Amino acid sequence: MRGWPVGLTLWLLVLAAADAAGIVAVWRIFVRSRHGQLLDTVALAGNSIGQARIEGLVDTVLNGMSVVSLLVATAVVGFIALIRRRAAVAFGVVVLIVGANVTTQLLKQFIDRPELGVDPQRAAAGNSLPSGHTTIAASVAVAFMLVLPARLRGVGAVIGAGFAAVAGIATLSAGWHRPSDAVAALLVVGGWAGVAGLVIVTAQRRHGGVRYGPSNRLAVRVLAAAGVVLLAGAGLALALTGQVLSTPPDELSRHQLFVAYAGGAMGIAGAAGLVLASVLATAHRVVPQVVPSADDPQERAAIG
Repeated sequence: MRGWPVGLTLWLLVLAAADAAGIVAVWRIFVRSRHGQLLDTVALAGNSIGQARIEGLVDTVLNGMSVVSLLVATAVVGFIALIRRRAAVAFGVVVLIVGANVTTQLLKQFIDRPELGVDPQRAAAGNSLPSGHTTIAASVAVAFMLVLPARLRGVGAVIGAGFAAVAGIATLSAGWHRPSDAVAALLVVGGWAGVAGLVIVTAQRRHGGVRYGPSNRLAVRVLAAAGVVLLAGAGLALALTGQVLSTPPDELSRHQLFVAYAGGAMGIAGAAGLVLASVLATAHRVVPQVVPSADDPQERAAIG
């Protein structure tokens, strides 16, 4: 049994705690405050711009995400890990997917959305944070990235971030969710990725030596840089939208609505990039290449 990886454990704990704090911040700003609700509502109102052109694509993306598709995806990523003889990784990604999606459904039920007179047409629907569809897409994307061979993990993370971002933006385009709902879902997945990483690391400690694969630094930098730039753009759009909140959404110009909608979309995409980057940064250590003991046939067989 190898020594406990203290630095890696601290990173995973910080990752989970930071994502949890992010969820609380999103909840306080965009659910509990009138200003945040107004920002979300204006961004959601902007989804009507060009909606007819992308309605078919949006429906295709969202209709492909269901409980059945989630079960199939979970089985597939678990199977990939098992055929690579990584039982701990298979268990960890199932913990990630199940934990993230159950957490999202529980938060939907227990979070109260106060009626502040911002969006009376949707008041009866109650709370919609976090987005279930975005959680499905992001949890599967992160799990898929973790079970890939080290040389493919960077590409998988970039594709996964794109997939999660498209899913989140699709819920906004369809009028199903506000931007904050999708961002909160991405943070839920990021937090559970940290928990799953701890599960995998703990299960793998019984193996003697490890050999770390490539660290995918280029992909981490690309995702992190894209995430920061997109979130900066979202912040600028929020600031511009904040200047017109005294005007009812149905009286705003097409340009003003587009700025709010684009800001929401950039916020979702930026969050997806940073979540995948944070997980990918230490994935080569969470899922290392195990070096089995030469004199222990059982250890040679039970890799990961």
